[in-house]
Amino acid sequence: MTGTANGTRKPVHLAVYDTLADWETGHATAHLARGGYAIRTVGPTTDPVTSIGGLSVRPDLALAGLRPEDSSLLILPGADLWDTSDDLAPFARTARAFLDADVPVAAICGATAGLAREGLLDDRAHTSAVSFYLAATGYAGGERYVETDAVTDGGLITAGPTEPVAFAREVLGLLGVYEGEVLDAWYRLFHDSDPTAYAVLEKAGAA
Repeated sequence: MTGTANGTRKPVHLAVYDTLADWETGHATAHLARGGYAIRTVGPTTDPVTSIGGLSVRPDLALAGLRPEDSSLLILPGADLWDTSDDLAPFARTARAFLDADVPVAAICGATAGLAREGLLDDRAHTSAVSFYLAATGYAGGERYVETDAVTDGGLITAGPTEPVAFAREVLGLLGVYEGEVLDAWYRLFHDSDPTAYAVLEKAGAA
């Protein structure tokens, strides 16, 4: 089973840092938690950080203490800091360590630019807000850019800032929380408000 050690699921790590876009990962983390994954927050240090929405978060651990072998997935939300400084570059380097260790990474919004600068999108299919946003980083992966809501290429998930539900769909599918018609119904319910999807989820015990 993905993300298990001695029969126990390893936690999912959610990166948190000042100016993080707090609306981008809520669908993913909520349903990962409902699916049995512990969510642990990881910050630059264990000092509190403040989101764009003014939420104060005290990280469970500092980035220096995070090891790929202790995690099922690293989630990188967007943040103003991805575009205004190099402060978050260590998180992109950690993403490289995760992918090198075959532990998946999910990046949304500005975090995709951070991965582009790290060279992690040069050889992987990916998406973001718009292609020219990533092109401005000077990365070499423009030909692998896909105009769609979210992309999974191996162990890497990417999405743009307007697609938190599609981002969550890819995360939940990758970790096997929901699959097949249940995953599709989950997406239709939360993205399209499709009332027929609820019956599928209820039947599967996922409502």
